[in-house]
Amino acid sequence: MGTMPKKPPAGLVITPGASSGREHSGLVAIDDALAAKGIAVDRVEFPGQAAGKRRTDPPAVCIATVRQGADELATRMGVTVGRIAVGGRSFGGRMCSMAVAEGLGARALVLVSYPLHPPGKPDHLRTAHFPDLPVPCLFVSGRRDAFATPDELERETAAIPGPVTLAFVNGDHGLRKCEGEAAAIVADWISGLRR
Repeated sequence: MGTMPKKPPAGLVITPGASSGREHSGLVAIDDALAAKGIAVDRVEFPGQAAGKRRTDPPAVCIATVRQGADELATRMGVTVGRIAVGGRSFGGRMCSMAVAEGLGARALVLVSYPLHPPGKPDHLRTAHFPDLPVPCLFVSGRRDAFATPDELERETAAIPGPVTLAFVNGDHGLRKCEGEAAAIVADWISGLRR
């Protein structure tokens, strides 16, 4: 007897990049695209961002924020954290992936403009935790992203044991002209997640 297919996520906790907040247009676009499919979204920002600080919070603070956001959305919806996807743009997505690598039992990861490395420093990889990601992962990235080329993403995500989906749009790291396209990719992927 095979295992029953899992249900798609009931909700998504999504976090902004280092230099923006919860009202970032790309996050709002994802929120709108998922709401149209009946999937709840919480746009969560890190404490330093909420307080208007320029410097990002330490990873431990960000990971705790992701865990709290997932717990709160799950509680509000009456589901387990295992029905909640987490993710974000750039730095925010990286913090969500680190939370999952450290044991957050989220349903899936949504990583928009994932920063594999700082621009111009392809040898400074931020991927040590990739082998600890057992959940389905979606990477949506611009083909001209200075933080991760399509080839680099394909090579580095091979270390992830969970199923990986890579989607590329015609943009740079900011995805400014293709936020709607990126949001539609996220919404279709999440609503179609069955295992």
